Amino acid sequence: MAALADQIKRWGAELGFQAVGIAGVDLSAAEGRLAEWLAMGWHGDMNYMARHAGLRARPADLVPGTLRVISCRMDYLADAPGSVAEELADASRAQVARYARGRDYHRVMRGRLQRLCDRIEAAYGPFGYRVFADSAPVMEVELATRAGIGWRGKHTLLLDREGSWFFLGEIYCDLELEADAPAADHCGTCQKCIDICPTQAITAPYRLDARRCISYLTIEHQGAIPAELRPLIGNRVYGCDDCQLVCPWNRFASISKEKDFQVRNSLDRASLVELFTWTEEEFDERLRGSPIRRIGYERWLRNLAVGLGNAPTSPDIVISLKSKANHPSELVREHVHWALQRHGVAA
Repeated sequence: MAALADQIKRWGAELGFQAVGIAGVDLSAAEGRLAEWLAMGWHGDMNYMARHAGLRARPADLVPGTLRVISCRMDYLADAPGSVAEELADASRAQVARYARGRDYHRVMRGRLQRLCDRIEAAYGPFGYRVFADSAPVMEVELATRAGIGWRGKHTLLLDREGSWFFLGEIYCDLELEADAPAADHCGTCQKCIDICPTQAITAPYRLDARRCISYLTIEHQGAIPAELRPLIGNRVYGCDDCQLVCPWNRFASISKEKDFQVRNSLDRASLVELFTWTEEEFDERLRGSPIRRIGYERWLRNLAVGLGNAPTSPDIVISLKSKANHPSELVREHVHWALQRHGVAA
């Protein structure tokens, strides 16, 4: 089993994973922390977090027969980022989280994990497994930490000495592979990620109130964005990278060679006005194969309306907002009217 574990890591590297580790399945210590977080209601609208909490903390309940979890990391950084100030300097530009600027990582990661399983099966013979890429109740960060891939940063994301610009995927399997030693924490006294958070969603080290997190508000949250948080969102229309941009470890991040993660639709430089003019058909077509498409056109417009409300006043912005002041969606209308009021214009 030790030899097979080493071979799996070599195959993983050949398939484009930057790290592969193996974890045991006893997550009982983490289960209590998850229960506490859910009890505080910090998961917001993400009811699936509570609904499947038991499965999340007990891999063998999710996939009977699971003895080990193979955790895999894949880098996605397409270009070298600037500072938070540099990234947000142009308030008229739509800010899209870097992970979502290319092809949907779920598909890329699942396909690569399956190829790794095929290699294992070809060498070892049939075995029981399931692959996951942010697609089931899986404690990704906890498992990756136990697999030695990295440590949990104070922003709750996984970190290693090359930063945090990467995706995680897992293989639940019935192979009793030799497990790796957990990774040690290397954040020290640094709390730059806590200090930079625009909405103060990171309430303390390792404690995130998702209800205030911009990534949650622009992606997971289905209703109206709380009015008091809208000005703090700025021009971030899908996700937020601030806590990663400020992390000192990300100075050592490598640029990904994965073509699928290269920027599409000019989402690294598109203006708010440009994206707001897309019809629903254009949204569906342009973002086919993108993770952004899953929030739907209505929430896309909601997010852009908030960004336009926070942008410097200009004739183009006012005209663009007015064009959707009578949109059929009440959700869109509410955010457009708020944005127009920010520019001193009646809806």
